[in-house]
Amino acid sequence: MCGIVGFCGSEAAAPLVIEALRCVEYRGYDSAGIAVLSAEGLLIKKDIGKLDEINSRHSLSAMPGNIAIGHTRWATHGGVTAANAHPHKDCRDEIAVVHNGIIQNYQTLRDELLDRGHRFTSETDTEVISHLLEDAVGAGQTLEEAVPAVAKRLEGSYAFLAISTRCPDVVVGIRRGNPMVVGMSPRGCFVTSDALAFPGHVTTMVPMGENETVVLRANCADYYDNTGNKLFKKATPYHGNGGTVGKNGNRYYMLKEIMEQPEVLEQALTQDKELFTDIAMDILRAGHVVIIACGTSRYAALVGRYLFSRVGRKFCDVVMASEFQYFTESVGTDTLVIAVSQSGETADVIEGVKRAREAGARVISVINRPMSQLSDMSDRIIYLNCGPELCVAATKSFISQLVVFYLLAYSMINDFDKAATDLRAISAEITKVIEWNGDRLKALSERLKDKRDFYYIARGINFAIASEAALKAKEVSYIHAEGMPAGELKHGTLALIEPGTPVAVICPDDYTYQETLSNAIEARSRGAYIIAVSDIPNEVYDFWIKIPRVSELLYPIVTTVPLQLLAYYLAVARGHDPDKPRNLAKSVTVK
Repeated sequence: MCGIVGFCGSEAAAPLVIEALRCVEYRGYDSAGIAVLSAEGLLIKKDIGKLDEINSRHSLSAMPGNIAIGHTRWATHGGVTAANAHPHKDCRDEIAVVHNGIIQNYQTLRDELLDRGHRFTSETDTEVISHLLEDAVGAGQTLEEAVPAVAKRLEGSYAFLAISTRCPDVVVGIRRGNPMVVGMSPRGCFVTSDALAFPGHVTTMVPMGENETVVLRANCADYYDNTGNKLFKKATPYHGNGGTVGKNGNRYYMLKEIMEQPEVLEQALTQDKELFTDIAMDILRAGHVVIIACGTSRYAALVGRYLFSRVGRKFCDVVMASEFQYFTESVGTDTLVIAVSQSGETADVIEGVKRAREAGARVISVINRPMSQLSDMSDRIIYLNCGPELCVAATKSFISQLVVFYLLAYSMINDFDKAATDLRAISAEITKVIEWNGDRLKALSERLKDKRDFYYIARGINFAIASEAALKAKEVSYIHAEGMPAGELKHGTLALIEPGTPVAVICPDDYTYQETLSNAIEARSRGAYIIAVSDIPNEVYDFWIKIPRVSELLYPIVTTVPLQLLAYYLAVARGHDPDKPRNLAKSVTVK
């Protein structure tokens, strides 16, 4: 869940690496650092905090040398300290390493290295790599020989880069279970955990395969398999990141990404009708259909489950990806697994798919990022087409996932075109929701910013939106928030309602309206402050979030947007950065 970048070229490396790290800082932002090779030897600067803060304090961009590796960290082993920040070095100050992943046997390796006299300066699992490389290079191996040799001793997942004063003209990288991609530019060669890091002058790219090693020089990259045989890999043109990474004048990426959802919905509809028809037939023919996902993607999957049942008359189950491994005994050749992951790199999803494939299941993936691990493991792939999403909290990717599930459900009844037409009309309705409620939600957030607890309730297809809205609130505002079926409120949670407790009620004028309204009345009678998301007013509401009247199956799309805005404004009102919530990272590449 970290961002790694390496560069080898004919000009100053540090500014290019810093520029690239900014683009992948969403993968980790509790600390950062870079290491360079120059005439002065190996230089390392690192610290805790955000990248630009560290650059300002330590002048990272001014470091000399044409070879550099850099890292932005999200802590998994060891606390958030300068010592635990990457890069990590060996005892002789000759080798530096940056790493994404987890080394499961690091304690055994660390004890072995301590017995041999190595000195450790951090609590991280990564540091064992630099000391293992020290021994290998000290024994006479080149860096490009030492990296794959050391990697064979590592258990777990990793993508790591290494540089050494003894091999001052190369960056060497290797990957297993974590992504790594190489980019070629007239100014030099890049290697990174995420193609989003590539600057505009990168012209071609090569995704690295499992257990492959790359050796970067100033004007070329050589690839090797896990037995040392040279590989001849075909580069593909690189046309940029598929969307702007600027904020379009907004203060934060989260607001920018919420505001662009009308256009994102249109982009998500750019799909292959034949592909959707084929996948829909696979779903209908399968003996069992299981959707696996985490977090926001799981809530989109819950809406998908409802749509599959209501429209396609096909029952499926939704399982948290982290729990799916405990159910794989019942997976077989008649099982279809739909894996949903914005990044295509979510470790729990990847593990679930591996186990499903071993059991003979077919796999359909729904992802946003091409050339991901999940795409390589899937029989068919649906792309969200929503462009880069840089805020850690998902917004536009959620809307795009909903679009995909609508299209799949209606493809089951051979009505893809109707679904696409209906969804396209919703784009203008999203714009109305934002215009009607933006300023009012900002004022509401100022009024409620000191509340400790929020509850979100709904029924039927809207229940998943209540859960997703609660997730957004706690992700970015750090307020305890809970989403639940409205009927469950009286089975325990009603005991927590005190005078003034905010309860957001999703109650459009659909088949759930009357019963949900009754639950809102129950909460209000206990003193709750009722925030209603509805297309009709009611005296029960203390605050009305107005939405347009749409088809009942489309309400999840128009109700989710104002609740995203509410979470955003709560975060800002409480003085938090919604783009980079504490303790969280965008791509969860560890289990």
